[in-house]
Amino acid sequence: MHHPHRYISALFLTAALAAVGSIVFAATPQEAGVQLRVYDSNHHDYHNWDDHEDRAYRGYLTERHENYRAYDKQNNKQQKNYWNWRHSHPDHD
Repeated sequence: MHHPHRYISALFLTAALAAVGSIVFAATPQEAGVQLRVYDSNHHDYHNWDDHEDRAYRGYLTERHENYRAYDKQNNKQQKNYWNWRHSHPDHD
């Protein structure tokens, strides 16, 4: 004879595994079109930080002969310097 609580336990376990699976297989933010938005206080605008912006940032660092350091690890002055440069180097899409 099968016990009903075994079926309920199996049902909860299946639901828990399905929930974890959906998290594991969910799209990464950039694949889903969601991006980190960064506010440029000097220019009073927002910028989407995505792979394209990261390439521009790395180009900025290369142009200045600086070693890579993540944007969010830069101090406020260094971040402002980047956005000043970025506004003078717009995309040509």
